[in-house]
Amino acid sequence: MRSILRRYAIITAGCLIYALAFNWCYAPNHIAYGGFTGLAQIICVFQSVLSVGTLVFLMNLPLFFLGWRLLGGRLLTSSLFAMALSSFFIDLLDWLFIFPPMDPLLACIYGGLILGIALGLILGQGASTGGTDLLARLFKLPLPWLPVGKLLLALDLVVIAANALVFQSLDTALYGLVALYLSTTVMDTVLYGLDTAKVAYIITSSPSLVAQALTSQLERGVTILRGEGAWSGQERKVLMCAFKQRQIVRLKQAVKELDPDAFLIVCDAREVLGNGFRRYEKHEI
Repeated sequence: MRSILRRYAIITAGCLIYALAFNWCYAPNHIAYGGFTGLAQIICVFQSVLSVGTLVFLMNLPLFFLGWRLLGGRLLTSSLFAMALSSFFIDLLDWLFIFPPMDPLLACIYGGLILGIALGLILGQGASTGGTDLLARLFKLPLPWLPVGKLLLALDLVVIAANALVFQSLDTALYGLVALYLSTTVMDTVLYGLDTAKVAYIITSSPSLVAQALTSQLERGVTILRGEGAWSGQERKVLMCAFKQRQIVRLKQAVKELDPDAFLIVCDAREVLGNGFRRYEKHEI
């Protein structure tokens, strides 16, 4: 129960940030917006009965039921919650306060940054605000190697182009493209870049002592690889160890204290799945 409450609290915070980005940066500055929210902006030009939030909710319903069989009920429940809440927050903020226009460049930069954080929080909890977010998750099934941000970028480009045609403003589309690039980049950083794991390759004359020190001090597993010096032809043991970013100083100290001449290579690891790190989930993004 505690885990579920934490998950929905993060989704709620993401929905509020999402609505803030739209109402503060996008709507008052006429910046083209992708997804179903952008389509709702276009429809509102031709009618004034339904609000943006209501239109987004209505357009998303068929898509959510389409995703039921492919992505499962757990995703549908959390995504319906996120979609309804983000639509509600958009209308609520619009009713509570009318944000004045700002410099369009500042609006597209900060709007993209804030929106990227919001989408990263929501998608990171296995939910979606619907529209192109959900379409990206569906496309992710046959194309699992593509980052979600890049899929969203391609889908939202179409909506931004349509937005520019309706509002007959090239600046609207150009600012929208800048904001879209920033939001998808930030979202990928939130989704994938916060898993700050690293991998160390260690060539040392004392492999057993170093492996024992890393196992006991860092509580990380060590794998011994077989290597051979290209010049000397001498067989050497190469230690491979995956660890968290915060442990890098301790790892260096442990290796250099035992063997000051050890050859140490530290690489960034985009994702590490397994004991001590993240668990794999079937429909993860």
